[in-house]
Amino acid sequence: MSDVSKGPYTVSTDVSRLHLDVIHGYLTNSYWSPGVPRDIVERAIKGSLCFGVYEGKRQVGFARVVTDYATYGYLADVFILDELQGKGLGTWLMEVIMAHPNLQGLRRFGLVTQDAHALYEKVGFQPLANPDRHMEIVRPDIYRKK
Repeated sequence: MSDVSKGPYTVSTDVSRLHLDVIHGYLTNSYWSPGVPRDIVERAIKGSLCFGVYEGKRQVGFARVVTDYATYGYLADVFILDELQGKGLGTWLMEVIMAHPNLQGLRRFGLVTQDAHALYEKVGFQPLANPDRHMEIVRPDIYRKK
C-alpha cells in the first residue's frame, strides 16, 4: 500500500515511520494495556501489519492488524491522540485499513472494544453472531508490577 493522504494527514504502513515513543506512551496509559512494557509494544509491532497516522512527520494515530493475510485478522491498539479526536480521523483510519489490499477476503476479522462500537460499526463490524462459540483467556493485569 502506498501512503494515503487526506488534507494534512497521511496514513502509512511504512514501519520505519512509526514513532515508538508516541505509540508506547499512548498504549501504556490506555484502558486496554495499562503499563504495557515498551519491549512488548515493539514485539507486537513486528508481528503485525501497522498503520501510522501522521500530520506531517508527527505521528498522531496508530492501529495494527494481526493477520495471516488469508483467513483471519485481529484489529488492535487503535488510537488517535486525544487532542485530535472528533475530527473524523478514526473513521478515516478504519476506512483505509478495511480497504488495504492485503486484508481483502478475510473470512473473519475481529476486535475487542469497550467504548468505540459506533466507530467500528461504520466499517461493518457487528457484535458476535455466535458468542457461545468464542472462548478466550484474559489477563487484564498482566503488565502491572507485582
